[in-house]
Amino acid sequence: MITEKLSTCTPALLEIDNISFAYEKERNVFTGVSFVLYPGEVYTILGANGAGKSTLLACLQGLLQPDTGSIRIDGINAGDMHAGEYALKVGVVTQSQALTVDFTVRDYLILGHAPHIGFLKIPGKAEYDAVDCVMERMGIRHLADKSILQISGGERQQAQIARVLVQNPKLILMDEPTNHLDYGNQIKVLRIIATLAEEEGIAVILTTHTPDHAILLDSRAGILDREGHFVSGNAEDIITVENLQGIYQADIAMPFIPEVNRRACVVRGIR
Repeated sequence: MITEKLSTCTPALLEIDNISFAYEKERNVFTGVSFVLYPGEVYTILGANGAGKSTLLACLQGLLQPDTGSIRIDGINAGDMHAGEYALKVGVVTQSQALTVDFTVRDYLILGHAPHIGFLKIPGKAEYDAVDCVMERMGIRHLADKSILQISGGERQQAQIARVLVQNPKLILMDEPTNHLDYGNQIKVLRIIATLAEEEGIAVILTTHTPDHAILLDSRAGILDREGHFVSGNAEDIITVENLQGIYQADIAMPFIPEVNRRACVVRGIR
């Protein structure tokens, strides 16, 4: 049963109620995952490699069916939504994307309009103007006429995020969105996530290996441990030394740094 509630006035955008999943019988990847997400919220999922973060997102995408529990988007059971309806509500940023068609970056981004205008309709000036605005916002206008196959992995990741922004969904699922990005571009992506939530009311769920991302975003968070157990709450409450040492098996400290007025996750040493 869902016990986490933040508002009695605003309808929940996403309700995850006690879902579990196993690739093999009697060997759960995760169990007991429950949380509620409202418009304009950011939710960060942490866990070690192989803990099940990407599998959890695959369940939210409808690519995998949970063994127990339910997932509701805008009050509708996710399993009852057809692909077009889902695409109007949810955008997805994957860790990597295998591309074989030689689009320009601008034409790749125009695909984000497909759920709204249909796959067979030719996009017009309004659609391309919207793409140009997103490229400007992401700082990738210089990539507009380059081949999506010939830009770097980090640039391609930024283009993928931009395509989802063109899609203009209510909820964005991001599987390690800062993967392949240098430090400056990681910060840029985090700023974009914060802006989407705060100014546009878009809800964002992201997975990450970096606890500081959840702290910087001042988000709610969920932690998947190595046994598939899930704990959910405010980042300030659950991103603790004990929890991080448990999932990462490392000598971690969480000192408060006055210069930046927040805690930070640091390793005590490697020797």
